[in-house]
Amino acid sequence: MTKRSRTASPAASRPGVCQTEPQPPDRPALRFGLCCIFHSQPIRFRQTTARALLPLSRKERLRKLSAICLENVGGVGRALHYLAKNRIDAFRISTPLLPRYTHPQVGYRLDDLPDAAAIHAGFAAIRAFRRQHDIRLSLHPDQFNVLSSPRPEVVRNTLRELEYQGLLAELAGVEVINLHAGGVYGDKSAALARLRSRIADLPEAIRGRLTLENDDVSFSPADLLPFCRQEGIPFVYDVHHHRCLPDGMSEEEATAGCVETWQGLGREPYFHISSPKNGWGAGSPKPHADYIDPCDFPEEWKSLCATVDVEAKAKELAVLRLMADLGVQP
Repeated sequence: MTKRSRTASPAASRPGVCQTEPQPPDRPALRFGLCCIFHSQPIRFRQTTARALLPLSRKERLRKLSAICLENVGGVGRALHYLAKNRIDAFRISTPLLPRYTHPQVGYRLDDLPDAAAIHAGFAAIRAFRRQHDIRLSLHPDQFNVLSSPRPEVVRNTLRELEYQGLLAELAGVEVINLHAGGVYGDKSAALARLRSRIADLPEAIRGRLTLENDDVSFSPADLLPFCRQEGIPFVYDVHHHRCLPDGMSEEEATAGCVETWQGLGREPYFHISSPKNGWGAGSPKPHADYIDPCDFPEEWKSLCATVDVEAKAKELAVLRLMADLGVQP
């Protein structure tokens, strides 16, 4: 496995893009990412529902939300300490870290919460630890966030959610807000045209962090790479989705295209890896397995300086096993 030799990213000077810190000389070239939650570690993130909050008075509601937010921010801090100890160098933060933040009836502002000062201090600690240990942070808004939708109410809700994501990214020092392009709606070109116009209107806190990922239903790498090149948006290559939705482009070509969109901005590429739960010959290959079959890991990625998010049900156990399978030890 080759070693990293990176300097701070030129993209750090762009608004809304976090600086990538210089690497320790012994860090592997590939960094691996954990997605959102843990399988076995006692690190948990709490949620609540609008139904549970609505019967409460405003004061009681804010007190409950404040306790959950404070606990969740502390959970991210504990997660980063675990990752640094085990040389897992990227973390996808669960997007409802501040639950129900944008809800029309029970939504709130961070400074409304009784523990606002402690929550801000927790975020400051996250930013400092991330910088010190060069851990990449990302967000991946849920699939109902669709900028390319022809329905105005869907777009309004998506923009409201993305404003929250941008705030969360600023607070935590997140580099990437990753989206899918959405549905085709009977006309792929028209959907991409809507996506283009709505991305252009995004605030820089969101636009400067935005990435687009291929999916396994509508938009393949062949669809999105030309779009990303034209718009100057980094492309996140999900090889599992590509295998589920082939498009005539080879994995080698898609990998090279992904790398190009990131390197053109002076940034480190992002990839996603999964294995099919039932294997490639039995039923739908779309559901994710507990672990990654090392045979599913593209050969083209092994020599790259890049981040690979491991999308597997066994979470940190799957990341550590894949690292071991590839010869990367904590």
